[in-house]
Amino acid sequence: MIFKEALLIKYGEISLRGDNRRLHEKRLLRIIRRRLSRFEGLRVTRENGRFYVESDAEDFDYESVMPVVFKVLGIVGICPCLMTDERGIGDICETALFHMNRAYTGKPFTFKVKTRRANKSYPMRSQEISAAVGEYILNGMEMSKVDVHNPDVTLCVEIRNHIYVYADTVKSLGGLPYGSSGRGMLLLSGGIDSPVAGFLMAKRGVDVTAVYFHSPPYTSERAKEKVTDLAKALSAYTGYFKLYVVPFTDTQLCLYKQVQPEKLTLLLKRAMLRIAEILAEKEKCHCLITGDSVGQVASQTTQSLAAVETAVTMPILRPLAGMDKQEIIELARKIETYDISIRPYEDCCTIFVAEHPETKPKKAAVEAAERHAQGLEEAIAEAVAGAEIIEAEA
Repeated sequence: MIFKEALLIKYGEISLRGDNRRLHEKRLLRIIRRRLSRFEGLRVTRENGRFYVESDAEDFDYESVMPVVFKVLGIVGICPCLMTDERGIGDICETALFHMNRAYTGKPFTFKVKTRRANKSYPMRSQEISAAVGEYILNGMEMSKVDVHNPDVTLCVEIRNHIYVYADTVKSLGGLPYGSSGRGMLLLSGGIDSPVAGFLMAKRGVDVTAVYFHSPPYTSERAKEKVTDLAKALSAYTGYFKLYVVPFTDTQLCLYKQVQPEKLTLLLKRAMLRIAEILAEKEKCHCLITGDSVGQVASQTTQSLAAVETAVTMPILRPLAGMDKQEIIELARKIETYDISIRPYEDCCTIFVAEHPETKPKKAAVEAAERHAQGLEEAIAEAVAGAEIIEAEA
């Protein structure tokens, strides 16, 4: 019995991509190889519908490798497995029994065997292989029992160029390979919502760059550090993350001195979108991304969103639009940005918020107020020119 430990990686949605499937597979393969390049002796290969990670070491370091692979977007399942080139049914049965013994010896369990015979030249049919392996395990493990309807364990056997045996599938994040759906500019604050919005668009394959608006002395260096840490957290899923830090104080004060308090938040958001669009064009982005959730705050009513978005011509993607706050918080915890976001350092929007902001603004009135703000164009130009670039890498 000769076998080795490996990882079998499953992907889902890209298998439905038709003529573009091969391009998506190649992109995902490159990403996995790049993320695992820190580990010596690992090889990543592809067979139809699967990727495999093998190691030159005698024991596979699942504990170190699995968390890295888990955060690769586009993967739906990760399976620690045994891999063998021994193709006799007796060898397959022994490998399967060894695999089950490692996890389930000494305790009762029910199981079934599921075989995928991707290599049709193998002389036995899938059902025959499953029956033989199941019988062998049943005879070799006294506390086992077959249950084909609701088993505790489903043992999978895949017959390909090699033979793979596995029983556990760790559900991963899914989505599309990062960078396969164009580019977008994320307006990243220090709050809970915008990092989640960036993650969701990255999960859909959008290559995300971000812009943060920094307003010293009204916002501290700790607030900037918080956003930098959020960028680093997102880079765990994107591999690399680019963040523009825009000096926003002069733009903010320009509007604060000239605009009615109830309209100030809307005008500030329009200025941010305008700056973000300029940087997005520089980065060859196709859209802007915000963390807006409809109705969550005054500036996120449908009327407010309509009054704000005319500031730019690029489409604005709002992946959180239909989510409530608890859903967003749960996802923030899952992607490990929540604890960073709740650090008590305010961003520029919270400093100048009006006591009674408009909730049903007239678009024409907001646009008129913007046109009459003297010095705004110059302040926006200076903010763009003063942008600092921070890079984060997983």
